[in-house]
Amino acid sequence: MDFKSLEERCNQILRNMEASLTARDRVGIQDFVLLDPHTSESAFLDNLRKRFHENLIYTYIGTLLVSVNPYKELDIYSKKQMDTYMGVNFFELPPHIYALADNVFRTMQSEFNNHFILISGESGAGKTEASKKILQFYAVSCPSTKLLNNVRDRLLFSNPVLEAFGNAKTLKNDNSSRFGKYMDIQFDHQGGAVGGHILSYLLEKSRVVHQNHGERNFHIFYQLVEGGEEDLLRWLGLERNCKNYRYLVQGDCAKVSSINDKSDWKTVRKALSVIEFSERDTEHLFGIIASVLHLGNIKFDADARGYATLNNNQEMHWVSKLLGIPNQVLQQGLTHRKIEAKTEEVFSPFSVDHAVYARDALAKAIYGRTFNWLVNKINESLANKDSSRKTVIGLLDIYGFEVFNVNSFEQFCINYCNEKLQQLFIELTLKSEQEEYEMEGIEWEPVPYFNNKIICDLVEEKFRGIISLLDEECLRPGEATDITFLEKMEDKIGGHPHFVTHKLADQKTRKTLDRGDFRLLHYAGEVTYCVVGFLDKNNDLLYRNGKEVMRQSKNAIIKHCFPSTEPDSKRRPETVVTQFKSSLVGLTEILMSKEPWYVRCIKPNEAKQPGHFNDVLVRHQVKYLGLMEHLRVRRAGFAYRRKYEIFLQRYKPLCPETWPNWKGTAAEGVQLLIKHLGYKPDEYKMGRTKIFIRHPRTLFATEDAFQVCKHKLATRIQAKYKGFRVKEDYLKQREAATKIENCWRGLVARKEREKRAWAVKVIKKFIKGFMTRNEPACTDNSEYLAYVRQNYLTRLKENLPKTVLEKDSWLTPPPIMKEVAQLLKKIYIRHMVWKYVRGITPQRKAQLLLKVQTSSMFKGKKENYPFSVCRPFMDTRICTEDINIKVLQLIQHEHIKYSVPVVKYDRNGFRPRLRQLIFTQQAAYLVEEAKIKQRIDYSSLRGVSVSNLSDNFLILHVTCDDIKKKGDLVLQCDYLFEALTKLSITANNQNSIKVVQGSVRFDIQPGREGFVDFKSGQESMVYRAKNGHLMVESTRTKSR
Repeated sequence: MDFKSLEERCNQILRNMEASLTARDRVGIQDFVLLDPHTSESAFLDNLRKRFHENLIYTYIGTLLVSVNPYKELDIYSKKQMDTYMGVNFFELPPHIYALADNVFRTMQSEFNNHFILISGESGAGKTEASKKILQFYAVSCPSTKLLNNVRDRLLFSNPVLEAFGNAKTLKNDNSSRFGKYMDIQFDHQGGAVGGHILSYLLEKSRVVHQNHGERNFHIFYQLVEGGEEDLLRWLGLERNCKNYRYLVQGDCAKVSSINDKSDWKTVRKALSVIEFSERDTEHLFGIIASVLHLGNIKFDADARGYATLNNNQEMHWVSKLLGIPNQVLQQGLTHRKIEAKTEEVFSPFSVDHAVYARDALAKAIYGRTFNWLVNKINESLANKDSSRKTVIGLLDIYGFEVFNVNSFEQFCINYCNEKLQQLFIELTLKSEQEEYEMEGIEWEPVPYFNNKIICDLVEEKFRGIISLLDEECLRPGEATDITFLEKMEDKIGGHPHFVTHKLADQKTRKTLDRGDFRLLHYAGEVTYCVVGFLDKNNDLLYRNGKEVMRQSKNAIIKHCFPSTEPDSKRRPETVVTQFKSSLVGLTEILMSKEPWYVRCIKPNEAKQPGHFNDVLVRHQVKYLGLMEHLRVRRAGFAYRRKYEIFLQRYKPLCPETWPNWKGTAAEGVQLLIKHLGYKPDEYKMGRTKIFIRHPRTLFATEDAFQVCKHKLATRIQAKYKGFRVKEDYLKQREAATKIENCWRGLVARKEREKRAWAVKVIKKFIKGFMTRNEPACTDNSEYLAYVRQNYLTRLKENLPKTVLEKDSWLTPPPIMKEVAQLLKKIYIRHMVWKYVRGITPQRKAQLLLKVQTSSMFKGKKENYPFSVCRPFMDTRICTEDINIKVLQLIQHEHIKYSVPVVKYDRNGFRPRLRQLIFTQQAAYLVEEAKIKQRIDYSSLRGVSVSNLSDNFLILHVTCDDIKKKGDLVLQCDYLFEALTKLSITANNQNSIKVVQGSVRFDIQPGREGFVDFKSGQESMVYRAKNGHLMVESTRTKSR
């Protein structure tokens, strides 16, 4: 690590150290040792509550970590958080389980000795999660290689397997560990995790065959039924319905919202493969789990003599198949007991009750031994093959002190375990305190504390303890019952101050005890135990012929769990409580050989609600976890201790003689500092390497003074530092600017010279090319001509015609590009036309065709034609509804093609009359309301005359041979061009329309003629002239 990063790290430590002291009123104190008064349970709870409501779930008591379950996800377990706590002083950052894990790891590496972390608390307090967080921290923080990663993965994946087989839903916790677990993690000299080993304690086997209401069996049963593949279930003879199995329905809660059995099943399958379980082992393991479920469904009936008989051959078939035991052998093992009398063996039939007991005992034995095999198998996978010396960190996730409404044999064992651990805890804490005082040369003051040895002796003392009395009652001949055990305790230990029963209690206490209860006064408080079931649970007997049946199994795991080499002694095996006592002794020896660290887990409420802090519940846990006791031990004498260097580094600004730089030793500097602060002699002690401060208020006063001083110092330091940095930066910048300026000027000059040389060369070549541009292409003009081509094409690209109408606006090309330009123009115009044509709709095309025909008839001939071009033609100008129904009936067979309103001028007098002009397929009709005034066959239409001016008159010339027939029609139409175009198409006679100048002659009758004169004027008028002609005067239009 370089000097700069080391300096930054030191500054970070100074910024963060004791930072919580300044915020103590809002978020509480992060170390209970600094709590004042430290003997007040209310102050302890108040501090815990403050931190909990601020989502600060971790608090220290010295190096002990108190953890309160938040019952929600907190963003404090990320990879970034792990990196923050790696290699950091224990009190440098806010309390965290990562800080504890890192401190244990670094202490192990520096001192090269073994350590253990004891995680305790009641069910649901978060012990298992705390254990997982520590494992995850080590998985990330330890060195990484392919081999180490394999070990790390196995350590991590051992958790879901053990949880599946050893955890269950209880009333207090959906993932409660029903066994004690001690895991050793082995590290090499470089700090890499190279192996591990697991010890399990007191698996709650009774849960296999019985669950209380609201509880479940072990998770693996539900995971197999709910998540198992269809082929696997078929092979195991299972159905995907937990309600079909007696061992899974007693608690009446097979489905739990917080548990996803299908997902957990996949995790377990993956974990087994990571831990390197073979496919054969996995099949045998699941076969055993399924056989336990089938075993629970076996029912017994009583025959005429009251003996048990089997009536469920299907379930027997599956148990026989999965365990590989002959059906007859299995049946006899479940219904008969083998009795050996000298040289004879007699099989005594069971009653139904005995058969049920034997079946359940077999199920418990199978599951319990399989669990032990599973732990051993995991240990084989985690085993470190290297024989060189290793250091170890142990994780002890053990049941916390349990107090239920009804406490039985399991709670007695668990609470006995906690008594032993509390005894060990106090001894190790006192020992470490005493060692620190002795190391620092400070006189040790005896600490008054409750020594729970009296309770441990009450439970475990030879011949007189409760365990001895329980074993004695289990082993004695005759009718031993739970009540006789209770009576024996009353007789032997009735005078003990920590033991009471209904019979021994005074009148007031007797009301709180049933006749089958006894009460022990533990270090954590009173617990009442119901004696019912103590003898049965302690015996946990499996009949000898039950073992013999299992030895005939072809299942490899069962053969291993029930070996033929197992001594088949006629003596009764050790009782459960004696085995547990022996394992506790072994555990204590393991722990005594290691340095202790502690995590105490607290459950804030029973309902698992985030943000809810139940004072009564938490107070109870604080008491039975021994936290106040531990705090009293830590505070006996001196509440605060720090190395001289750290204390001086933080508080030296408070004394002029130590600020800013102290030249002497750290101890001398601290002595001057506390003298200046006015510490009284009884408030502190000077050790060899540390200062010890007796009262938190002394430290708080010092910290408050430092906070006031810090702001003044910060301003001064900031000003000096800014001035120094600005001056330093200025000098550096000036020097850098001079260098850059010199380099830049040289660079610019060189570039300028190169540009000019290049420009001269290009200009020469350009001039020469211009001079020879009209000559054939050669080396002198090739680049110039290429430039001309490129320039023309570039300009042409930006000046292309936008529409077909602009086709003549083509950029004038240079001589060399004339031929190419013509070709490009032709291609581009064709392209524009193609694009235009592709974009025309069928309706628009039809409209344009009409306009083309109109153009051919009138373009350049009639003055007002250009104004009609932009007006779209309509299919008709009169709706069918506006034509009289009688007229429609007369002409509808001819199919109306077009109709338009017109003004018809009488042949005599030229009076205007409104009419409708209708074109059908065969004729044109002039209609007045319901009356057809004239019908003109297209064959008799001689022609149509219009003037060349801007009027809208047309004269229809018809063949008139008969005097009775009407003559030509003089009409005025607002839609002149549209009507005439429609007429030319309908009559199929485009040439009949004539554009004339001046006058138009028309026939009134055969032999009589009339004239229409057209002229331009100031305004449009129609009138009869003095010469008798119809005069049509129209305004002149401007040409477009």
